[in-house]
Amino acid sequence: MTFEVHAQGAIHVFDCFSCAIHRMAPICEHCRVQIIGQGVEAEGHWYCGAHCARAEGKVGIVDRV
Repeated sequence: MTFEVHAQGAIHVFDCFSCAIHRMAPICEHCRVQIIGQGVEAEGHWYCGAHCARAEGKVGIVDRV
């Protein structure tokens, strides 16, 4: 069985969640890890956490626990 993911005007078809994650997960702009779960967005850029955002000079970013 397959499923579709609709994102940004495109339709992606997958047969497993791991393939969908590999294709669709954003990449941290500091450490280059795929962001699976909660990431942080600052000024249009995605980071895996506040630490990486601060390392890129973003201020006022905190992780929520």
